[in-house]
Amino acid sequence: MARSLNRVQLIGNLTRDPELRYTPSGAAVCSFSIATNRNWTTDTGEKKEQVEFHRIVAWNKLAELCSQFLTKGRKVFVEGRLTTRSWTAQDGTQKQTTEIIINDMILLDNRRPSGEESVVEAPAEDEEAPKAKAPAKKAVKEEEPTQEAPADEDEVAPDDIPF
Repeated sequence: MARSLNRVQLIGNLTRDPELRYTPSGAAVCSFSIATNRNWTTDTGEKKEQVEFHRIVAWNKLAELCSQFLTKGRKVFVEGRLTTRSWTAQDGTQKQTTEIIINDMILLDNRRPSGEESVVEAPAEDEEAPKAKAPAKKAVKEEEPTQEAPADEDEVAPDDIPF
């Protein structure tokens, strides 16, 4: 039997605040969009940038967590699968959209209240969702800046790293 894979991993910024809704059966659904950027330089030295916008959908406990912690402008990592759906609009035209149904989300920026954990994961499909309303709180110790020791000649300078 041939294998197949439908996995999407994105890092981007939210373009709007998440919208949380509930299905008639009570399942939470959260939708939002993120933008990803691609930068490159042409052969003539001109700098170019391309922006892609992605529709993201989260379900159940992850949907509630996304609604609670995400806001427009936040940097986020999402992982999930592509899905395409079609429907008939009120004017009778056929509409189609491609979305990313996520099963994991990690906040990547520091815009959060002090001491709040920034990793949010959805429970596996065969596990029961935890009853807690928010991720566990974790104490964050403020570290004092330390002076850096002089670099040895054997160490690599950050400018020498090719990526």
